[in-house]
Amino acid sequence: MSGAEVSVHPFSTGDELGLTLTRFRGGECDDVVLLVHGLTSSSDMFVMPEHRNLVTHLLENGFGDVWALDFRMSNRFPYNMETRRHTLDDIAAFDHPAAVGELRRHVGARRIHVIAHCLGSVSFQMSLFGGAVGGITSMVANSVGLTPRVHPWARMKLAAGPALLEHVLGLSYIDPRFAGAPPLTRRWLLARLVSFLHPECREPACHMQSFMWGSGRPAMYRHRNLAPDTHVHERLADLNGAADVGYYRHVGRMVRAGRAVKCDPGEPAHAALPDDYLAGAAAVPTPVLFLTGDHNDVFTDSNIVCHRELSARAPGRHELQILPGYGHIDPLIGRNAHVDVFPRILDFLKRHSG
Repeated sequence: MSGAEVSVHPFSTGDELGLTLTRFRGGECDDVVLLVHGLTSSSDMFVMPEHRNLVTHLLENGFGDVWALDFRMSNRFPYNMETRRHTLDDIAAFDHPAAVGELRRHVGARRIHVIAHCLGSVSFQMSLFGGAVGGITSMVANSVGLTPRVHPWARMKLAAGPALLEHVLGLSYIDPRFAGAPPLTRRWLLARLVSFLHPECREPACHMQSFMWGSGRPAMYRHRNLAPDTHVHERLADLNGAADVGYYRHVGRMVRAGRAVKCDPGEPAHAALPDDYLAGAAAVPTPVLFLTGDHNDVFTDSNIVCHRELSARAPGRHELQILPGYGHIDPLIGRNAHVDVFPRILDFLKRHSG
C-alpha cells in the first residue's frame, strides 16, 4: 500500500447511523473495487500488515481505486454491543444503498466491483438481488450467499443460543475478549468453559470465535493458514470482535428457511425489500464469483448451493471456485492468500472489466 492516497468518507444511513468508507487510491482506473467485511470484523481485515493484504494486491495489479466499507456490523463502531436488535434487513435496506450512493458521488459512472465476506456477502446480495442497489458490474462472495447452511451443532446454537445468552446469562452480545473479563464474572466463566472444550490451541479468542461461529476446532479458519502474528489473542480479538446476538436470530431464520428471507415480513421499514431474496434473482445481471474453502466449518457448502440455485435461474452467469485447504475467513486473511486466492479474484475482476 506504499504510496497510496488514503482518505476517509463518513456518511449516514436512512435510519440515522454514521458509517464510513475508506478510499485507497494508487492511480487512475476505470474500475472501482468495494470491499465489504463480515459480522464482528471491519475494514481492517483487508489491510492487515502481517502479510500481503487484499488492498495492496488490488492496487498493484491494475485496480487503482479501492474502497473499504465499515457498515453497522463493523467492530470499529459500538453498534454490535448495543441492544437495538439490528437485522440483515436493516443492512440491506439502509447500509449498502447509502454506501453505494456515497461511492457513486465520488466515482461517477465508473464500473463498481464488490468483494464481500460472510454476512457482508449475504447482506449485500440481499440488497443487490432485492433491488435496493443496482449498477454493480461484478461481485465476489466469500463463504456464503443467499442460501446460508451450517453444521448441525451450529444450527442448535442458532436456535437456542440467543435466548440463553440474553435471558439466562444476561448478555446481549458475545465477545472474543471475554477471557479478559474480571474473574468469576459470567463473561469470564463462559470463556473458561469454551476454552476447556477447545484444546486445539492456547488462544482464548480463537476458542471464543469457534463458539461464536460454526462448528470446528477451530471453526473460522485452518490454523496453518494464519501468520503467527495473526494467531495471538489480542490480534484475533481485534480482527473479529463482539457480535450482537440479534443477528443470530435472523441467520437462524434463514438457515431454517434454506434461503435469505426477511426477519420480520411485517416490518414497515423493510417494505421495499422482498420477503424471499432469491425470488427476483434471475432479473439481476450482475455476475457473482462464489468462493468457499473446502474446509468451511462456518457456512459449510452454502456457496456451492447458492451457485447451483442462481445458475438454475441464470445459466452461465455465475461462477464457483472451491479453495483447497481453506476455511471460512482465511481465504481473505491467510498468509498465503495472495498466492492461492487473490489471483482467482483478480482473474474474475479483469474478465468483467473493460
